[in-house]
Amino acid sequence: MEGPIVKVISLNVARPRLAVYKGATINTGIFKKPVSGRVALRTLNLDGDRQADLTVHGGPYKAVYAYPAEHYEYWRGELPGMDLPWGTFGENFTTEGVTEDDLHVGDRFRVGSAVVLVRQPRMPCYKLAAKFQLDDIIERFLVSGLSGFYFSVEQEGDVGAGDTIELISRNQGGITIAEMNRLFVRERYNRDLLQKAIATAALPESWRDYFLPRLKGPAVTT
Repeated sequence: MEGPIVKVISLNVARPRLAVYKGATINTGIFKKPVSGRVALRTLNLDGDRQADLTVHGGPYKAVYAYPAEHYEYWRGELPGMDLPWGTFGENFTTEGVTEDDLHVGDRFRVGSAVVLVRQPRMPCYKLAAKFQLDDIIERFLVSGLSGFYFSVEQEGDVGAGDTIELISRNQGGITIAEMNRLFVRERYNRDLLQKAIATAALPESWRDYFLPRLKGPAVTT
């Protein structure tokens, strides 16, 4: 990308494990831990990484979850006294030098020997609350706009901490991850953004189906 070097500063994986939340035992892969060395990135996930509930996690449009290291400072202020090592938010890539404002759905990057495509923001489920043992963390996460972003894998390869994230092509007309977050939380009926999202070819069809009915809702001036 233009400007500062963008890179993966921590590569994090985990297999599902049991956790207790509100008296119930759940199975979750959110407890990611940093790993060293080169790791194979395949179409659906990284070697050594698994998702517990494949109905809402994983799949080709959520193969890799990335979260900017820059956001950790915000969360240290929000969650004083809580230990927040890399991987805390369940991300596979802890990144440096890029945020939601910089990324369009459909932007293509090389990471290590793999090629990935920006697909969508992260919409957290109750397992984030289970990880932090905080009932309001999902709402706080959504309102913050600090969603992180999912990649699909266009070319399998190997990746590791320290790899640069090199821009191959930018989908300049595509909706940005930050704009997606605005549509989801604060500007649900912003017609211009809805049309921009729907017209973004790389956006997963499930998002398009989610947004289309809103075009019939109340208009919002921009």
